[in-house]
Amino acid sequence: VQLQASGGGLVQAGGSLRLSCVASGLTFSTYVMGWFRQAPGKRREFVAGFSRSGGSQYYADSVKGRFTISRDNAKNTLYLQMNSLKPEDTAVYYCAVDPTVITTTIRLSSAYHYWGQGTQVTVSS
Repeated sequence: VQLQASGGGLVQAGGSLRLSCVASGLTFSTYVMGWFRQAPGKRREFVAGFSRSGGSQYYADSVKGRFTISRDNAKNTLYLQMNSLKPEDTAVYYCAVDPTVITTTIRLSSAYHYWGQGTQVTVSS
């Protein structure tokens, strides 16, 4: 399984970015998928996630209403649309997938075995 994240960059507060994560070596639709982020000096935290079927979406309270997770099974690609960005959203963003994660652990980074390389998002004030 390989994951390639992209789309990060520098943006002003209030702006938008869309992150992409292209997956290979897996049956995309059978994996739970998530986005996590890690700011300097902080622990990696859950941002958003998809259930295995794709029917349920999960968000951290800090991004609810501003970020949207989506997926294109035909392209094996996971997206994170980030709107109304704030300086506190600055972090390295990682995509992660796993075939065994269940609903109760979808927010735990330790539950995921496969990770992308991360893409830097910097929001200036």
